[in-house]
Amino acid sequence: MNALLLLNGPNLGILGRRQPEVYGHETLADVEKAVAAEVADRGWEVISVQDESEGDLIRAIQANYGTVGAIVNPGALMVAGWSLRDAMANYPRPWVEVHISNVWAREAFRHESVLAPLAGGIVVGFGTLGYRLAARALLEMVTE
Repeated sequence: MNALLLLNGPNLGILGRRQPEVYGHETLADVEKAVAAEVADRGWEVISVQDESEGDLIRAIQANYGTVGAIVNPGALMVAGWSLRDAMANYPRPWVEVHISNVWAREAFRHESVLAPLAGGIVVGFGTLGYRLAARALLEMVTE
């Protein structure tokens, strides 16, 4: 399958309306279009999944093992999403973790990600541009 999995966790479906001073004014639909544009020349499509439920995110990961790679913004699940971590540990392709804000410039509870040690890389603090940077990284990481 020539598709990239774009996975977004809790509260990311309300981008553009959620604390725009922190997360910006772009919507998740804007992010999806931007990622699709980044990978279009490679012939990749984007499978975008956003859910408030960790279990539904895990089901999406397991249903998309055939994708070429993934961009994952776990949202607050970065802190204690242990079952999401286990699902990503079993995901057979390269993936990049993304956070819109600079989590290390925020509250202390955001300073550790349980997923980060498994990721091929992490993009933090560049706003929604981070998704495009992650897509560019995956274009380099995936050699098929």
